[in-house]
Amino acid sequence: MSQADTTPAADAHHDEPHLIPYSTYILIWLALCTLTLVTVGVSRVDMRHMTIPVALLVASAKSTLVLLWFMHVKFENKVLWWFIISGFGTYVIFVILTFADYAYR
Repeated sequence: MSQADTTPAADAHHDEPHLIPYSTYILIWLALCTLTLVTVGVSRVDMRHMTIPVALLVASAKSTLVLLWFMHVKFENKVLWWFIISGFGTYVIFVILTFADYAYR
């Protein structure tokens, strides 16, 4: 094994594939279908001011499932996680600012 093979960058990208059983993908798909039905149900129920926050919460849960399992981010290194967390933090800030602006109009 050469020196180049033992660097942290070489360790960060695993050579072996991430084998996820089909049953896990089916469970994630069923969860996404269920969350879609929840979103449709929320849109049809009059929850006054809570409709949009609940729909955004369900959409965030769905995007998290897709990000972690279908895009295999769950198996990535810490640097990518920090980028994802900072992007999600920016999203949360914009949502809070949007709702605050809407509340004071």
